[in-house]
Amino acid sequence: QLQASGGGLVRPGGSLMLSCAASGLAKSHSSMGWFRQAPGKEREVIGCASTGDYIWYSSEAVKGRFIISRDDLKNIMYLEITGLQPEDTARYYCAPTDGGVGRYCRNSGDYWGQGTLVTVSS
Repeated sequence: QLQASGGGLVRPGGSLMLSCAASGLAKSHSSMGWFRQAPGKEREVIGCASTGDYIWYSSEAVKGRFIISRDDLKNIMYLEITGLQPEDTARYYCAPTDGGVGRYCRNSGDYWGQGTLVTVSS
């Protein structure tokens, strides 16, 4: 199981680094993804990271401000968000995915965990 952490209250224009780590002795995953769910909206995919440092983003707009990376030695995935805006306020989740690209960048199971809340406000 993967758990996201690192959220908090950030002022507009600020940056944040979220982490996603496996709990216990969970095996490493060939592909993992970042997702977010804003209040009153459906959960959406941000992007996926595959072994070999291949990163896929769901849109060009996301790619500009969201940076996904992974450290396979530590079995941790990161999401750096820059230029945070109030509309980025959401609960951010990570999960192992069916694949690393396109429609395969989706939760491979049913577990989402608690996620980590990012609130952007002045």
